[in-house]
Amino acid sequence: MKFPIDERVLPAAGDPARQALGFERWEEAAAQCDDPTLAARMRALSGDLKAATLLGALFAHSPFLTHCAAFEPAFLCDAVETGPDQALADLMESVKAQLADETDQARLMTALRTAKRRVALLAAAADISGAWPLEMVTGALSDLAELACRQGLAFLLRREAQRGNLVLAHPEDPEKDCGVIVLGMGKFGARELNYSSDIDIIVFYDHEKLDYRGRKSLPECMIALTKDLVKILDERTVDGYVFRTDLRLRPDPGATPVAVSLVAAESYYEGFGQNWERAAMIKARPVAGDAAAGAAFIRFLRPFIWRKSLDFAAIQDIHSIKRQINAHRGGRAIAVAGHNIKLGRGGIREIEFFAQTQQLIWGGRQPEVRSSRTLDALHALAAAGHVDAHAATELEEAYRFLRQLEHRLQMIDDKQTQTLPDSPERLAEIAGFCGFDGIDAFAAGLTRRLQTVETHYAGLFEEAPALSVGGNLVFTGGENDPETVGTITGMGFANADSVCSTIRGWHHGRIRATRSTRARELLTELTPTLLSALAATASPDDAFMRFDEFLSRLPAGVPVFSLFYSNPSLLDLVAELMGNAPKLAQHLAHRPNLLDSVLTPAFSEPPPPFEALAADLEKALAEATDYQEVLDISRRWAADRKFQVGVQTLRAMLAPEKAARAFADIADAVLDRLCPWVEAEFARAHGHVPNGSWCILALGKMGGHEMTATSDMDLILVYDCPDPATESDGTRPLAAPVWFARLTQRIVNALTAQTGEGTLYEVDMRLRPSGNSGPIAASIEAFERYQADSAWTWEHMALTRARVVTAKGDVGAKVEDLIGRTLGRARDPDRLVMDVAEMRERMAREHKAASHWEVKHLRGGLVDIEFTAQYLQLRHGATHPGIFGTNTKDALDRAAAAGLLADADRDCLVEAWRLWSAVQLVLRQTIAGNFDEKTAPSGLKDVLVRTTGLVDFKTLVDRMDDCAQAALEVFDRLVGQPGRLVRERIGPDET
Repeated sequence: MKFPIDERVLPAAGDPARQALGFERWEEAAAQCDDPTLAARMRALSGDLKAATLLGALFAHSPFLTHCAAFEPAFLCDAVETGPDQALADLMESVKAQLADETDQARLMTALRTAKRRVALLAAAADISGAWPLEMVTGALSDLAELACRQGLAFLLRREAQRGNLVLAHPEDPEKDCGVIVLGMGKFGARELNYSSDIDIIVFYDHEKLDYRGRKSLPECMIALTKDLVKILDERTVDGYVFRTDLRLRPDPGATPVAVSLVAAESYYEGFGQNWERAAMIKARPVAGDAAAGAAFIRFLRPFIWRKSLDFAAIQDIHSIKRQINAHRGGRAIAVAGHNIKLGRGGIREIEFFAQTQQLIWGGRQPEVRSSRTLDALHALAAAGHVDAHAATELEEAYRFLRQLEHRLQMIDDKQTQTLPDSPERLAEIAGFCGFDGIDAFAAGLTRRLQTVETHYAGLFEEAPALSVGGNLVFTGGENDPETVGTITGMGFANADSVCSTIRGWHHGRIRATRSTRARELLTELTPTLLSALAATASPDDAFMRFDEFLSRLPAGVPVFSLFYSNPSLLDLVAELMGNAPKLAQHLAHRPNLLDSVLTPAFSEPPPPFEALAADLEKALAEATDYQEVLDISRRWAADRKFQVGVQTLRAMLAPEKAARAFADIADAVLDRLCPWVEAEFARAHGHVPNGSWCILALGKMGGHEMTATSDMDLILVYDCPDPATESDGTRPLAAPVWFARLTQRIVNALTAQTGEGTLYEVDMRLRPSGNSGPIAASIEAFERYQADSAWTWEHMALTRARVVTAKGDVGAKVEDLIGRTLGRARDPDRLVMDVAEMRERMAREHKAASHWEVKHLRGGLVDIEFTAQYLQLRHGATHPGIFGTNTKDALDRAAAAGLLADADRDCLVEAWRLWSAVQLVLRQTIAGNFDEKTAPSGLKDVLVRTTGLVDFKTLVDRMDDCAQAALEVFDRLVGQPGRLVRERIGPDET
């Protein structure tokens, strides 16, 4: 027997029953063996004291190895007799010879799977017996992976040549000068594969070297070939599998095919390669295909991986990658049960990262630290003075321990796991498999090493502020980091996987803003702060999607990222807009240059009055060169101004009442300054109506200076023309009524048309005489007749909020006088109160509020308060003309001042009106649907509390209930109940 066994490292006794069962299966296999010589060798092996000790260790601890031994008795007997080194060499030569000219894919796959099973058995036996150190165990597994890749690729190249698709440069040696490169990455590239490792590969191909003659395109051929290579290696058959194969380390895996052309790869690494990809490429090596092309490509990558001089920003980016991972100081308790020894605290990944980040910083100037193997790199860094020699020694000891433990975990059932079991029984088995007498000794030994690693690893962060947010934020690699997904989920994002994938896409340069190295370096620094800010908004996932849209529209990222980096409060504001104010966020996405204006002192100043706004818009419109530009400029101007008011409202810098007035002033300025341009454009063809004049009335929220960010314009155009038969004086004359109707339509179109800058306002003209059935423009005579003879009570209620916004000629004054006379006439008190009460009841039936957040139609809400104010004006306007005011609060104040409304009732109604106005102002610019306080994010609740000036959300809810009840009581006492009494008295049929 030439198989060396070091009894000092042999595992402690495992499960006796499992061991006995293993020997029983071995004896049964010998008894059933058709080869008497082999059967005798098997019995002799189990009868040999030393060999039986090795078999017992395999059988007691691993069902998988027990199965392999029973399946491969001849190979195991040979290995024990010749020794592991010779057994491995013989196996590799045998596979090469067997598959040299193989033409059948099924036979190829079977042979490779058999080889994998044998190497798995051999490596486990050599590891358990102490015959091989760590390097030889991982090296054997890596050599088999390389052999499998080479044999699989050679087979596929021969097959494509036989099909007439490829002409091989050397048919006797298909890989030579073939133009296809398979790079081994990660542990495969460094020859450090773990026991049940998958393999990371990238497949490249060279257009110039491949002589392709097939019907399809060369890329299609290479993609199909790569998929078949993965199938050969990865597919599970009755014989098992060779290696799970991962292609996700290729350039931008979410956007590139599984096989990448060299031209595309070179372009990517030159323009978009990231620091984490530099780290990954440290371990890259050609493992199959065109050796010369592979070596040339690695040489091409050297300047990308090993920068001769790193600028400060690049070093900062490398450190920020480290700092994205949550680093802990040693000494804290680590739970052994359930610990992940690769990804968890003090694990294998931290040792690898410790070495790689230092290599990236120093390797450009010191080639001696460029080793792909982790332990070699640690000692090279120590020799160069970049890592403390004692630290390197301690990290090496921990690395060897953890890798061996990783192998033992995986040997049990051939599962790709690095997580220790939770149950004490299984943990005790692992402890025994690793040579410990019990759980306590194992836990102490493991914990000591994990704490040693995390102490050295955390030392890398001593001079850098933390980037993480209480957990990993790692956006490197080809797939989402599980701990990062967990961190993002814990921050409040519902779809953390999507967030993670999108950010990795940013780092891959899939959007213009992140295509420069500097932009990506800044983004790395900003990401934790950005996510924290977005997580604090009303809807983190929606906020993130809007921020992604915002980034996607940026022509370049460095200016904006630098702005965020220098002004963290600006990033908080942008995040707040993305989460809490979708319309504002949309505008910012279209006009990111607004960020510069946000930083100016003027942005935080109170909005200017109408006169200043109108002058500012007029100045902007003076720059227009044509009518289309007039429309675009007016849209940009209005949106920018509404953005300013919206931001100030959101941040409680502007009281809701003043914000509503500011929104109305913006609308007034637009209408006042845009209409002359519309008329001038219209008059180019149709001229003007001689002696004609017109004005536009605003009603509703615009009329009352109570607009929100989404309010429509309720408008009526009234004109005055002494002679209706007059025609306009243009080249295409129109009759006066037609001219004014067409002008009205042009004005509406100017406000509502969708241009490249969006729309200005939605326009509602249903309050004009006869509503939608009446003419779109009303003559002053028709307007007067209608108000005197045909208008319903509700139309006169609406008229209490009417005011002239813009006018040409003297008709505006005439209309204001007419409105005053209409509203001030004496009315039948009974008829009035009954009409108002019945209309409110009808509205209540048609628009039932589902919750008290629907503050318009809620009983005791805005409609009840507005109806109360409008009723009082119509009821007492004849005797108290000073009561009229288009603003609801002003009307209530005037009614109280005139003694027509009790002060207590006025206070009650105004308090409720202010509360409803504030809630509506916030909700109209933050959410699209209904507000549900049970599911609403805390961020939106905070905005509501802040805007209403209350102390907390519960207080707000309680105040809303109280205000609704009190306002409804006032309305019902003044309008509702008297109206019902009148109806009861006169009966249902009287009108």
